[in-house]
Amino acid sequence: MTTATKPESKAPSQEIDLKASPAAVSANPLVGTWTNTNTATRDLVKIVIAATHTGISVHAYGACVPTPCDWGAVAAIDYASSVSTTSAVAFSAQYTFSFSKVILTGHLDGKLLTVESFTEFTDGSGRNNYYAAMQMKK
Repeated sequence: MTTATKPESKAPSQEIDLKASPAAVSANPLVGTWTNTNTATRDLVKIVIAATHTGISVHAYGACVPTPCDWGAVAAIDYASSVSTTSAVAFSAQYTFSFSKVILTGHLDGKLLTVESFTEFTDGSGRNNYYAAMQMKK
């Protein structure tokens, strides 16, 4: 004999409205061209953050010679400082290359943007995955 379990009921105040649209975060504080404060960097030299109709995009440029390596633009996520604020203070983005995957995160620190990159090599080259942090300014 099997025993049926009664589903737990929730009061209306505890129910989640799955039809509600997400709150809009204002990307304005992040939008713009950010350049690395270290002109001799071997990491990212520039990031361009743009507002899109669905959030933001991040366009990164790596330190290559004679011109920066264009990583391309990817859709990204912008974050406010709390559930009740709307001004963006941080972002995350993911890049997938033929040889690696990179997660970029960034957060505002006064007038600077602190950017962190987490690189995982996927090509079997034996290179160590690595982390880098950098400061960028508009």
